[in-house]
Amino acid sequence: MKKITKKTYLDWYEDMFFWRKFEDKLAQVYIKQKVRGFLHLYNGQEAVLAGALHAMDLEKDRMITAYRNHVQPIGMGVDPKKVMAELYGKKTGTSQGLGGSMHIFSKEHRFYGGHGIVGGQIPLGAGIAFADKYFERDAVTLTYMGDGAVRQGSLHEAFNLAMLWKLPVVFICENNGYAMGTSVARTANHTDIWKLGLGYEMPCKPVDGMKPEVVAKEMDEAIDRARRGDGPTFLEIRTYRYRGHSMSDAQHYRTKEEVKKKQEEDPISYVLHKIYEEKWATEDEIKKVNKRVKDKVKECEQFAEDSGYPDTNVMYDVVYEQEDYPFLPHKL
Repeated sequence: MKKITKKTYLDWYEDMFFWRKFEDKLAQVYIKQKVRGFLHLYNGQEAVLAGALHAMDLEKDRMITAYRNHVQPIGMGVDPKKVMAELYGKKTGTSQGLGGSMHIFSKEHRFYGGHGIVGGQIPLGAGIAFADKYFERDAVTLTYMGDGAVRQGSLHEAFNLAMLWKLPVVFICENNGYAMGTSVARTANHTDIWKLGLGYEMPCKPVDGMKPEVVAKEMDEAIDRARRGDGPTFLEIRTYRYRGHSMSDAQHYRTKEEVKKKQEEDPISYVLHKIYEEKWATEDEIKKVNKRVKDKVKECEQFAEDSGYPDTNVMYDVVYEQEDYPFLPHKL
């Protein structure tokens, strides 16, 4: 694994703090109805992404996830201004405003969404890995899902074939405890989700998802196994979301005291404490980082505000009525 250094922790802090503030801004503009539809925020789960990115080869590895998908493409290299614009439904967005909150996508940066169907991305991730193996591209696909999605039959079908064909894929359950609003304990007779891999003799384990260096270590091992041709791994990364399932979630299923207690494990605070403990940065230096992050978020907001909406004809340019539509040139 790439060495974890002082710079790693400083980068982790700035990246995670930016992701948090970026989504905090989305929550603010959502209330103003500038972002429509659903909005599922990642607050509290940032260490999962930070650790994974450290272990990945961003020149070739891929990522696919569900609809809590705003900060992952930023981590993969997508311009955050374009992500903000996409959430606004603007033509300067990652999909010209046609994807919205739940469908961020970037072929260039190997981020394949953003899927609204619960568990729908699991077999797609296995399929991407199959293509990479077939074409010998030496790439690994990280396929994310929530704890609610593991009850879908598509997971078992994907696990079976991924093991049978030794696909270069890492399956990751981001277990934040509640799916939409139902605890893991109420959906199955066991709470150790990682054990689902045992039925397929797939290497599997639980991972502390609040510490990026722990995530990085386990991800590195799983990615290395996949890249050398030994097949998939299933990681249950135990994390927590500080906001509701979506912005419309009243969160009646948990107490404010529980959330406050979990916030003591905040990955951003954890990394910042490590930085101060090791004397890698002063408070003034961290204040400069914080200002840089907040200024960057303002730039993203301004870019989205100033961008125009897509022309009406764009809707028709991506939907074909002709029987021979596969043979028509795509206008976008």
